[in-house]
Amino acid sequence: MLIALVVVVGAVTLAVVGGGDGGALAEAPPDRLDDALPADRPLGRADVEALRLPMTVRGYRMADVDDVLGRLGAELAERDARIAELETALAGARASAHGGAGPLERPG
Repeated sequence: MLIALVVVVGAVTLAVVGGGDGGALAEAPPDRLDDALPADRPLGRADVEALRLPMTVRGYRMADVDDVLGRLGAELAERDARIAELETALAGARASAHGGAGPLERPG
């Protein structure tokens, strides 16, 4: 029984170090985020829902998460600025339609 155990351990060791085929295992391609976020247009809800971040041993790759969150933050800030701009223009248009008094102007 001891001889059989030594033979099995030797065979497994030989297989692990690549003794049978004369070469090492091929390198596995890194699990990286394929930029699923479109660069040529603003992000939509479907883009965010379809996004899948690659997993690592301890969770997600911090660089990939930081890139995605940075992109989303920048687009949200841009949209907030555009909304504020449109709301200001709308308030000005409403004020001019109601007699020319702006929101900060007092009549008389």
